[in-house]
Amino acid sequence: MNLILLFDDDFISDSRVRLAGRRLQHVRDVHRATTGESLVVGVSNGRVGRGTITHLADDAIEMDVVLDRDPPTPLPLTLILALPRPKVLNRVIAGAASLGIKRIVLLNAWRVEKSYWSSPRLAPENLRTQSILGLEQARDTVLPSIELRRLFRPFVEDELPSMARGTRALVAHPPATEECPRNLREPVTLAIGPEGGFIDAEIASLERIGFAPVSIGERILRVETAVPFLAARLY
Repeated sequence: MNLILLFDDDFISDSRVRLAGRRLQHVRDVHRATTGESLVVGVSNGRVGRGTITHLADDAIEMDVVLDRDPPTPLPLTLILALPRPKVLNRVIAGAASLGIKRIVLLNAWRVEKSYWSSPRLAPENLRTQSILGLEQARDTVLPSIELRRLFRPFVEDELPSMARGTRALVAHPPATEECPRNLREPVTLAIGPEGGFIDAEIASLERIGFAPVSIGERILRVETAVPFLAARLY
């Protein structure tokens, strides 16, 4: 981890934390840090700084913490993502969090298999864990909001118009004739379909509420590749 993410219950005083478990193991076995060394830390949904190790034992580590700067600027991108296969969901969430995406909606679609919705990887605890892994990688502290929507049509017709208001609304669609824009300076709401893409009726529903279908070229990408590719292209 490039940042040790701290939470309110880690603090034993205003400026000192006590950590155990995965974070202790990482500091000891990966950083190979010793007493007196300092590491990058950040408070969940708060500031970033340095933590100086004051005590290191087999069962816990204590650090004096100074938080002196803000986390990276969030990406102004709302991601509407057809629920991926469970075995790639963890990578997609961690990757999106590391990119600075702060709102993710996991959506049902015609080509999303019903069994995906019963995966334990959709449990709030797992989604939070994957988000934390992404933040630790990117030295960020602000957890993304992750929402689940199992009904495509009610979400698109009743919720998505207000969600996308004031943003540039795009849907990735390989057959589209318009190329995906580059280097934008405005908020974007981006919809990405499942393996095989959104069906024509779903694209039509999105177009009716103002989403423009865009292409990223001839190559058909897996969702875990498409998300960072599109985010990098847009910004």
